[in-house]
Amino acid sequence: MSENKIWLSPPHMGDSELKYIQEAFDTNWIAPVGANIDAFEQDLEAYLGSRHVVLLNSGTAALHLGLVLLGVQAGDEVICQSMTFAASANPILYQGAIPVFVDSEAESWNLCPIALEEAIVDRIAKGKKPKAIIAVHLYGVPYKIEAIRTVAGKYEIPILEDSAEALGSSYKGQKCGAFGDIAIFSFNGSKIITTSGGGALITSSKLLKDRALFLATQAKDDAPYYQHSELGYNYRMSNICAGIGRGQMEVLDSRIDLRRSMHEFYVELFAAIDGVDVFIVPNDDYFANYWLSTILIDSKITNGISGETLRLAFKEANIESRPLWKPMHLQPVFSSYPYYGSTVAESLFKKGLCLPSGSNLTNDDRMRIKTVVLELFKQ
Repeated sequence: MSENKIWLSPPHMGDSELKYIQEAFDTNWIAPVGANIDAFEQDLEAYLGSRHVVLLNSGTAALHLGLVLLGVQAGDEVICQSMTFAASANPILYQGAIPVFVDSEAESWNLCPIALEEAIVDRIAKGKKPKAIIAVHLYGVPYKIEAIRTVAGKYEIPILEDSAEALGSSYKGQKCGAFGDIAIFSFNGSKIITTSGGGALITSSKLLKDRALFLATQAKDDAPYYQHSELGYNYRMSNICAGIGRGQMEVLDSRIDLRRSMHEFYVELFAAIDGVDVFIVPNDDYFANYWLSTILIDSKITNGISGETLRLAFKEANIESRPLWKPMHLQPVFSSYPYYGSTVAESLFKKGLCLPSGSNLTNDDRMRIKTVVLELFKQ
């Protein structure tokens, strides 16, 4: 195994990041305040349009702060898409609240509006109306925006939009991050752009932005000494990390194009292989950044070849791939909490595989991937 490893989704640096980092050093703005933070927030606000942005030190912190801003407290119930990464659900427990997990639908792999309403109706019947809904744009594919909003509006429950994987994706021309009452992004090392570690909270309200900023900087009262009248958090992004983000914003569109090109590579690669389906958007209303390209493998059609078979073949060739997110209701830490729906998420997990999707993969990398696939499926 002498060839370099092909990673699932590695960072991809541009040419400007070091310039902004150097500015932070030259001006001695190293702490979580400075020109890079202001400029990165402005870049994101301009990109999204009519939104306010607060930069934080992780997407998880943004989700936690989003729940705080929505008034979620200990004992409250929060509905969460089951097919997602644990960071979508963990902040519910941080608040001492109770997660209620909901199945996916088969088109977008995201929150099922039918199961969502069933969950809400049943929780209300049990005397506990959910306080918020966490809806995720899985792998950069938007959830069913109108259907989820209709259900949420009917029962007057706010949506916390988890766009951690969906920067640059859109629905009917509107970019993800602008659909929830509050939304979040993640900029960790595997995302479409990175600040090494970081995230952002998005809101349409200037008042909520100011409130988020106050809470994210330890909730310091307006006093000449350190006074705190309520609980705060150390959640602000550093000026250095924000400098990386400024440079990454300059190449965001090209990174999206490259991810989508990788997706097209897989569509062509698997087109003639029966039993393997590449995950694509439901229709032209959806635009996906295809942060990760994913497939479903039906082993009954592929003569026993499964996602795990392909994963191990990739591993032997020093190529990283991974199963889809294991649904939260199947995770040991969440297994005792309520779940609504059928087995869509469970079936996706059993059949699915995430493929190397980095925007910096080379033609040689693609040829290595193709060779493994064609050899395994004997094409």
